[in-house]
Amino acid sequence: MEDDSEQLRARALEGDKAALDDLVGSLIDDVYQIAVRMVWNRDDAQDATQEILTKVVTRLSSFEERSSFKTWVYRVAVNHLLDRRRRPYENLTFDALAADLIDGLADPHPQYQPELELLAQDVMVTCTGAMLLCLDRPHRVAYLLGDVLQLPGPTAADILEIDAAAYRKRLQRARTDIRRFMKDSCGLVSSSAACHCRRRVNRAIELGRIDVRSSTNSRRAEKAVDEIRTLQQTEHLMQSTLSGAPDDVLYCWRAILDASPTLMSER
Repeated sequence: MEDDSEQLRARALEGDKAALDDLVGSLIDDVYQIAVRMVWNRDDAQDATQEILTKVVTRLSSFEERSSFKTWVYRVAVNHLLDRRRRPYENLTFDALAADLIDGLADPHPQYQPELELLAQDVMVTCTGAMLLCLDRPHRVAYLLGDVLQLPGPTAADILEIDAAAYRKRLQRARTDIRRFMKDSCGLVSSSAACHCRRRVNRAIELGRIDVRSSTNSRRAEKAVDEIRTLQQTEHLMQSTLSGAPDDVLYCWRAILDASPTLMSER
């Protein structure tokens, strides 16, 4: 894949529009996964993905091959996301989330029974995103790179441009905070925890956090959830919510490319 990306980059720099389109297509899911886990709000994540891809394309010639191309793309993405203006929804804390999770717990309404498992999985997807938002940005991105995307430690440290020891310390702190919270509050990990995804369905629908008419995220996670309940490991819970970038992101990117054929030469 790395060789393919390098070949596509070389052809794109020569003006091959099809190669540029293929290169972006090969990167878009990875970039979106970083964006959506860092900002969680999907509209913001799609905007950030477009902005990151534009930076990547306009800086292709500046890639100096001191790391792999994909590592360089991740670094561009991470730096962009760390520099973004802080959004109000990023002020969430573990204490506030724990209080929120026990608010309105109830057995699901009978009307939701046909789609109950899918709706419960939508609750899980929303909750994992909220947990990540409780970490500050440096610890959030360390956890994302290490335990969600499962990048090797040296690669993650290279992306963050910190030494390996500092990265390990940051990752361990993030793991400790996430696991402590889940042990105390998440019924998927601890049988003594009050919150269970099914018992959050009514309240989540009432608050508009999940849509009873759409269970797209749940269907992607369905098989993984069975494994999670057996393994009861927080990193598997986070990994199970990974999904590809929405089609709209690629369509918007292609529209940008069509409207700006000289994009790679813009600075």
